[in-house]
Amino acid sequence: MPTVHSPAHNHLLAALPAEDLGRLSGQLELVPLALGDALYEPGQRLAHAYFPISAIVSLYYVTLSGAASEMAGVGPEGIVGLPLYMGGNTTPSSAIVRTAGHAFRLDRRLLAAEFLRAEAMQRLLLRYTQALITQICQTIACNRHHSVEQQLARWLLWTVDRLPAQDMTMTQDLVANLLGVRRESITEAAGRLQQVGFIRYRRGHIDVLDRIGLQTRACECYAVVRNEMTRLLPQAA
Repeated sequence: MPTVHSPAHNHLLAALPAEDLGRLSGQLELVPLALGDALYEPGQRLAHAYFPISAIVSLYYVTLSGAASEMAGVGPEGIVGLPLYMGGNTTPSSAIVRTAGHAFRLDRRLLAAEFLRAEAMQRLLLRYTQALITQICQTIACNRHHSVEQQLARWLLWTVDRLPAQDMTMTQDLVANLLGVRRESITEAAGRLQQVGFIRYRRGHIDVLDRIGLQTRACECYAVVRNEMTRLLPQAA
């Protein structure tokens, strides 16, 4: 049977009062997001906000030298398009789809108007912004101070938390690029996690087999971000 997509599959939209969500529902456009799609580029004026329901989007930065890394990921728990309600309209980073799926898209003018009109929407988006800032800060600290194996375990856990299944379509090249490390380092770390039975890697796919075991190999960064999301947005976590 075909999958039925609903705005309630996004945790922020689901946490809105029925009246607010009903007012928005007719303006939300369901769109497919393919792996590698760019939702916005550096310096580009954003036209829409996206509320993922089954996709994951990477907030991504590329230096002038070509080096790149993921600053944060956004899945069904959040929104892509913070500059639209924070007042900036542009950003020096990119938003790239790293797990294909669907999202609900909302015109930037409608989001801005709803942010100013509806207290519940404003409160949710500001609290989500604080949670996202925590994720970005924790990612920076993790990439600087923790081993590649810890980073990989943390990243896998953050990813499966946002997906209905434990199987991810993901290459080691893509993971290495997102974490900003060498592919060989990812291969070695994934090999160790596979050897102890926490994950299974086959070409283009990573399966998380033992979530609890994987948490023992992750650093504290995973729990810090998860706990902060739950604290700030208990109704949306």
